Amino acid sequence: MEFHVITLFPEMFESPFRGGMIGRAVEQGLIAIKAHPLREHGLGNYRQVDDAPYGGGSGMVMRPEPIAAAIDAVNAERPGLWRILMTPQGEVFDNSMARDLAKRAPGLMIVAGRYEGIDERVRTLVDQEISIGDYVLSGGEIPAMAVIEAVGRMIPGVLGNPESLDEESFAAGMLEYPQYTRPEEFRGMTVPEILLSGDHAKIRAWREAEAKRRTARRRPDLLERRKF
Repeated sequence: MEFHVITLFPEMFESPFRGGMIGRAVEQGLIAIKAHPLREHGLGNYRQVDDAPYGGGSGMVMRPEPIAAAIDAVNAERPGLWRILMTPQGEVFDNSMARDLAKRAPGLMIVAGRYEGIDERVRTLVDQEISIGDYVLSGGEIPAMAVIEAVGRMIPGVLGNPESLDEESFAAGMLEYPQYTRPEEFRGMTVPEILLSGDHAKIRAWREAEAKRRTARRRPDLLERRKF
């Protein structure tokens, strides 16, 4: 699976994926991550990529020509990539979307914006618009990293135990059940006896009940979605 990111700050992608699970997947050749400098496609001697917005307003808007040129260049280098624009106006990213994107061979092209926004016409150049939540960041680089992390771990072979994907939070549309390990007692708090019983059927039932209880308390919106 390949991830190609168009960004003004390619150096931001050098260290986050050197370690951990994604770093190992890169070393094993399961995942490839490449940042493409948008500035290379800037206009004029100063490689301009932004300009004042028509109609007035604060901030600067990213021009469409450099982004279009960058997208064309990546397309020429690696045809067939699914093109994504990270934007607050996009569909909110979730685990189900990550699963779908993991099937988009040969990979993803992600455009990470900056400044006040991106010229509206750029939207016609991508296949999908994605947001990672209702808050403001300085640019699309960190959202792009979140997408790469979430999608990358869905790739076969990346996780040591692929079954863990089915047990994580949001995998079944709910939060994950409580987890415990040694010691059996810690500062007066003990592990639930059911987890020590060895009765796997009862343990599964307990975990499902606890997942529903936790989700109802902390994220009732998830249970509402499961009704549809």
